[in-house]
Amino acid sequence: MEMRELIESITRELLKNMPIDKLALPKVLYIFCDSTAHEPFYEQFIKLSNHGICHDILFLDGETSSWLGMHRIECGGAGKVIATDEYAPAPLELPKEYDGIVIPEIDLDNAARVVTGMKGTIKAEIIFSALLLEKFVIIGEDIPGLKRSDRRCLRTLSLTAPYHKLFLKQIEEMKELGIEFRPQKDLADAVIQRLKGKKQAQPMGGEAEPVQEEPIFFSGKLLTSDWIMSQSRFPHQQISIQKGTIISPLAQDLLREMGITVQYIAKG
Repeated sequence: MEMRELIESITRELLKNMPIDKLALPKVLYIFCDSTAHEPFYEQFIKLSNHGICHDILFLDGETSSWLGMHRIECGGAGKVIATDEYAPAPLELPKEYDGIVIPEIDLDNAARVVTGMKGTIKAEIIFSALLLEKFVIIGEDIPGLKRSDRRCLRTLSLTAPYHKLFLKQIEEMKELGIEFRPQKDLADAVIQRLKGKKQAQPMGGEAEPVQEEPIFFSGKLLTSDWIMSQSRFPHQQISIQKGTIISPLAQDLLREMGITVQYIAKG
């Protein structure tokens, strides 16, 4: 490897790992009832990525696996994976590192806890903490009020009329607390609108100078869709790879959907 190429490779690695980039990017937390509920939101995640917004995903499979006693929660997402043992952060702590919380679906039980100021469940803890920290909370409005697990167990898709009336009342009370309700298909747009005016971190000593961003450089031998989704943004909608790098079929489809062009760089 030539000296120039070596220096360029080291510089790219250092710039990639600089914490200032992470601090400058806004980030939200999506909370789903189980590990399959996020699939319909795949295109929304792409939209967030294209607008320079990071996101993590919190899965609450069965909710009993997310007990508060040992602070155990299950989380996996585009940004990171939160530990699933006694060293995991308590749900009350999670909103500290996010600009906002997005909950596509909430049920009668959690809604009742939120409006009465009670905690005791993961969603209620996180919403309570986020509102106290003045972080925005967005919830899907086209929801039945029944947990996904309850719908599967009871084989019913909606609440009875009295329960539905109570649920609608709880939604109005949550709005009074500052919680925003939007259609599930518009959740990403609501996040982008909320974070539209968020300023990027500026260096000390005056105004920030414009930075000419270079395309992201992938130095591996196999480019996968998982690696693409792990990136927060693609400057100029472009990625640079070495000639001979293999692009998986899923990665090719994803690059095409995101409108990202591939630039090949000759070795040496």
